[in-house]
Amino acid sequence: MLDLEVVPERSLGNEQWEFALGMPFSQAISILQKHCRIIKNVQVLYSEQTPLSHDLILNLTQDGIKLLFDATNQRLKVIEVYDLSKVKLKYCGVHFNSQTIAPTIEQIDQSFGATHPGVYNAAEQLFHLNFRGLCFSFQLDSWNEAPKYEIPHGAMVKRMHIYTGNNLQETRAPAMPLACFLGNIYAECVDVLRDQAGPLGLKLRLLTAGCGPGVMADTKIKSLERSIYFGDSCQDVLGALGSPHKIFYKSEDKMKIHSPSPHKQVPSKCNDYFFNYFTLGVDVLFDSTTHLVKKFVLHTNYPGHYNFNIYHRCEFKIPLVIKKEGPDSQTDDCILTTYSKWDQIQELLGHPMEKPVVLHRSSSANNTNPFGSTFCFGLQRMIFEVMQNNHIASVTLYGAPRTTSQTRPESSSSSH
Repeated sequence: MLDLEVVPERSLGNEQWEFALGMPFSQAISILQKHCRIIKNVQVLYSEQTPLSHDLILNLTQDGIKLLFDATNQRLKVIEVYDLSKVKLKYCGVHFNSQTIAPTIEQIDQSFGATHPGVYNAAEQLFHLNFRGLCFSFQLDSWNEAPKYEIPHGAMVKRMHIYTGNNLQETRAPAMPLACFLGNIYAECVDVLRDQAGPLGLKLRLLTAGCGPGVMADTKIKSLERSIYFGDSCQDVLGALGSPHKIFYKSEDKMKIHSPSPHKQVPSKCNDYFFNYFTLGVDVLFDSTTHLVKKFVLHTNYPGHYNFNIYHRCEFKIPLVIKKEGPDSQTDDCILTTYSKWDQIQELLGHPMEKPVVLHRSSSANNTNPFGSTFCFGLQRMIFEVMQNNHIASVTLYGAPRTTSQTRPESSSSSH
């Protein structure tokens, strides 16, 4: 049985690990994987057809705990303990729920002190007692009439929620805590730079945990702005983004068969290679001969995709050029985002001339993919990988190398 410390408006955990509000989904998964012998039977719950309409949930069925992640930013929003008989809980080092201590209203008063009167929910038959960042729900099945303010003596806690703010119904996932950066950089947003012909590169607004001069306690979240372009060298990308989490060498080009003359292409002695930036949700592909950038891949990290939880969600914005037919032949600009659906994109850009390429991912060790195939469409020097629920799984950008006449914008940084 887990023995956990409750910190209102912050976390639930012990000396070895902690589920902290604002924590990215992938870090919670890492904790569960590391302690899989203790924490077992974990369910991942999400909406397959409408993944943005419902929270992304990790259900620790053996321990009676649910971790609710915001569907959009995929950070921890609410920690719910829905079965207090499966876990020990303490506050400031003192237990208020264990095999020998029942979580009664008297025990909660003793452990947490006074607060505002409780609120009765007739539909749930639950009495909610709220503290800042913490809510206890009491079961009132045995009472015929619910009291107006005071919770009856002996009433037992049925559920507990940890969240930010004063209202559980209106709470939002907080910003990522400093403790969750773990030496990584994260992308707040990624803007695709382009001209009339197509994409030129990426402008990334990055967040990192920077330290003050010589004082670790003076740690702040530092904001940086960096740009990378097609035709940049490895050194340019390393200087802008730092070392990648992984370098992946392509063993073969599975899309080569769809090129106009695949049999005329001379086999390369070297392999193109990716810089994988998992916390940015970005891959950078370098040419094996010139060692210059030739492609960018932006990942949306939707549940139900084969690569889910490998990358953080890339919050990208792609300006689209829409040519209007007519004597004036004007062009309109609009923005494509991580949350745009394929049918919306087709309405703006028109249907692709060619049928999609069907992509079926599977590992070499296990040739099965429970999530099914995705479909790849090419438009305006971009390849959109579309899931069966109409959401975009990834966008691959390719374009002409940057010319020497193009100047690189100055990068900026700030702290907050």
